[in-house]
Amino acid sequence: MIFDDLDLNPDLLESIDYMGFSETTPIQEKAIPVIMSGRDLIACAQTGTGKTAAYLLPVMNQISEKRPSHTHTLILVPTRELALQIDQQIQGLAYTLNITSLAVYGGGDGSGWDQEKAALSKGADIIVATPGRLISHLNQGYVKFNQIEVLVLDEADRMLDIGFYDDIMRITSYVPRKRQTLMFSATMPPDIRSLSKHIMKNPAEISLEMSKPPEGVVQAVYHLSDNQKLPLINSLIADNPDYHSILIFSSTRKKVSEIVRGLRSKSYLVEGISSDLEQKERENMLVRFRSRKTRVLVATDVLSRGIDIKDINLVINFDAPSDAEDYVHRVGRTARAETTGAAITLVNRFDVPKMQRIEKLIGNRIYNAPLPAFIAENHASGPGHRPPLTKPGKNRFKRRFNQNGRSKKTIT
Repeated sequence: MIFDDLDLNPDLLESIDYMGFSETTPIQEKAIPVIMSGRDLIACAQTGTGKTAAYLLPVMNQISEKRPSHTHTLILVPTRELALQIDQQIQGLAYTLNITSLAVYGGGDGSGWDQEKAALSKGADIIVATPGRLISHLNQGYVKFNQIEVLVLDEADRMLDIGFYDDIMRITSYVPRKRQTLMFSATMPPDIRSLSKHIMKNPAEISLEMSKPPEGVVQAVYHLSDNQKLPLINSLIADNPDYHSILIFSSTRKKVSEIVRGLRSKSYLVEGISSDLEQKERENMLVRFRSRKTRVLVATDVLSRGIDIKDINLVINFDAPSDAEDYVHRVGRTARAETTGAAITLVNRFDVPKMQRIEKLIGNRIYNAPLPAFIAENHASGPGHRPPLTKPGKNRFKRRFNQNGRSKKTIT
């Protein structure tokens, strides 16, 4: 379906066209008409499928027609990075619509508090907020949410994982009971069902195929010992000069620094991002990575969900994630919007059960790539090594795709 087939405001369609988008993604095609009908909605689709635009477009369409003098929509998100990203997407879509928005989040130097206070007390069309920071403002008594018409919970499962259930319930007590509530999630755990019963009224449900990496991702696993990981990554980077954007996930903040030190290079920039950094540092780091000034970014799971960085060539899991769903989210950072990419997971003997859970979840056994000879010979590979699926030396893991391939352009 193309956006022109939807009953959207001509100015909004102009913004969409100006940004170069034409066709809807499946979640957008299914969700937008439901939201425009006024029903509550639970929408479940994996990362990178365009969930944000699926609710922003009908919400902004409604604002452009009503022109309210109060805050119309409240969007709750789990992280400050996602709050900023959504706010930026609103600004991109709103350039012809005169719709105002503000991201409300903690973790900075406090300089944005007064601006947030003004927007929350006087009104902005859309407020995008993390629960903790928003509650700090609500405690002051000046927040005006008595005319909120739409409440959106984005990455709802992640918010519940972090422990925001009570905060969400408290925030919803400040908004009118008569409202439209939209819940978007990558997974559908029991807690989501429980929450929906308390804050939603007869919601429609949309669920696209779950727990599968994007079609364009070439996946591989290397079984190795920990002391082989950095030599292998350095080798992969050196052997693939056309990989201009590489994202490496680590399980801990401490390992981020260790990996960055092990990958230092005079020919390209390697940086590490985690929640230990100040917000401004993290924002600047993401800007450098998006603009490809930074070739390799090492991160904790702070970037595994919700952050839209286009055209990442390679994702490397330095550690196999404990939660199988996190594998899907990490891998989903590449091959977004029907492009292509590669994802590699480094598995030591302790990670073998994790990979078994991951393969069970996604319904496929991931290709087991043989180690390069110089790594296998010069570094001891500890116990737990699984034999390759193919004979040694055959079908070595190579890029089997056109990294710039794109069949159509979609809003993600």
